[in-house]
Amino acid sequence: MPAQALNMKEKPEPLTAVDSGNDSNADNQTIDPGLNRSITRQFDIHIIPWLFGIWLLAFIDRSNIGNARIDGLAEDLDLDGNKFNIALTVFYVPYILIDVPSNWFVKYFGANYYLPGLLIAWGIVGMCTGFVKDYGGLLACRFFLGLCEGGLLGGLILYLSMFYRRHELLFRIGMFYCAAPLSGAFGGLLATGLAQLRHGGYNRWPWIFIVEGAITVVYGLVTIWFLPPTPSHAKFLTKIEREAAVHRMGLDAHGASKESKVESERFSWHCVRMAVLNINTIVLSLNFFAIITPIYSFSLFLPSIISNLGYSSVKAQLFTVPPNMAGFFAVILCTFLSDKIKGRGPIMIGCCSIAIIGYIMLLIKTTPLVHYGGTFLVAVGVFPSSPAVMGWLANNLAPHYVRATGTGLQIAIANCAAFIATFTYLEKDKPEYTTGHSINLGMLVLSLALSTTNILYVKWENRKREEGGRDYRLNEGDEGMLGFQHPSFRYTI
Repeated sequence: MPAQALNMKEKPEPLTAVDSGNDSNADNQTIDPGLNRSITRQFDIHIIPWLFGIWLLAFIDRSNIGNARIDGLAEDLDLDGNKFNIALTVFYVPYILIDVPSNWFVKYFGANYYLPGLLIAWGIVGMCTGFVKDYGGLLACRFFLGLCEGGLLGGLILYLSMFYRRHELLFRIGMFYCAAPLSGAFGGLLATGLAQLRHGGYNRWPWIFIVEGAITVVYGLVTIWFLPPTPSHAKFLTKIEREAAVHRMGLDAHGASKESKVESERFSWHCVRMAVLNINTIVLSLNFFAIITPIYSFSLFLPSIISNLGYSSVKAQLFTVPPNMAGFFAVILCTFLSDKIKGRGPIMIGCCSIAIIGYIMLLIKTTPLVHYGGTFLVAVGVFPSSPAVMGWLANNLAPHYVRATGTGLQIAIANCAAFIATFTYLEKDKPEYTTGHSINLGMLVLSLALSTTNILYVKWENRKREEGGRDYRLNEGDEGMLGFQHPSFRYTI
């Protein structure tokens, strides 16, 4: 590698994981800081905006059924009883089953083709939803929508981890994940306009699915041309920058990977076992399960919750915008702070506490204005917690296929919460929805407990490694197979 790109020392100092908080400049001791910043900036420009658009459309296309419900879907398809909740649940069956294997395919097919391919597929399914005439057709569309969207979130996290170092990762996750609350705001506005359309026998709600699905397909076709598959194939970088981008990821691995390039790594069942039989994977998967329950129920039922405060369907759609915008800004702020302090758990504890206050406001018998104010605190608390818990696990797993399996499993386990979330707000419980609010409150208390547990565990394990208590692993076999178990690797708190 050219001398101007790398400022190599004759005897490099021992590397310390950048996320451990021990030495935030460890990686910059061997890579020119200006070059490092230039690489990161170019990745931000050429990757993040496209992922933001993908996740924005994903959340709009999965949750627009909530908007369509109050614009005639329930009446036209005779969705009495729990039929609407069952339609929501069907989406998550294939969505959960495809998570782990889909992550294995990301590198094999190339993320630049695979991720936009998922986008195009679910856009087509979304359009088809607008043409359904009965309950069975709605169930079929929801099933295939879940199948197409299932591998997306894990794929996006895995894709970013190929380009960004661990202490840079969460803010970039936040930069695309903030599209989730924004989708609630933007989707509400868009649905309000589309629900006014009446043409060709299709009135109001079908146009929400047809137009939004068409937008998704077009965006997917465009995205294929711009996403790079790996850092070494990023055409917008110079040759020197590509080499440095690969080298800095090797430094950031701190012994967790024996390959300098992610495309050189090969799948093995050893990596799968490492990912599954790991305390971080287990605890943070359960934690994500606890977080995703209020996120899904909030996204799907916020229009109904606000409508039952006494507002018309149009006002209810519009009133979903401010809480979701508050969540949007909270995601950006909290993920930025998380990378600054190089900690995920403290951010999660703070955000969960805010969301708990929000649900208490929704539960107490008071004015509709106070209840509406509670939705702001819920949005501000739950939406940043999701990227935090995903980034936390992605930081603590290495190399590539260990991370691919672990993040896929985390998302699969978390999405099982959808079977709870889709039945938290039932017709028989309105307008107070006491059961739904109470379930979400309990889940957030569980998340607080799990976050605290994992913080204590990683602090204990990092201390063991600093004291040499894990050095024996270097003599037990192939050092390159240790991954995150390498004594030089430090967990993120």
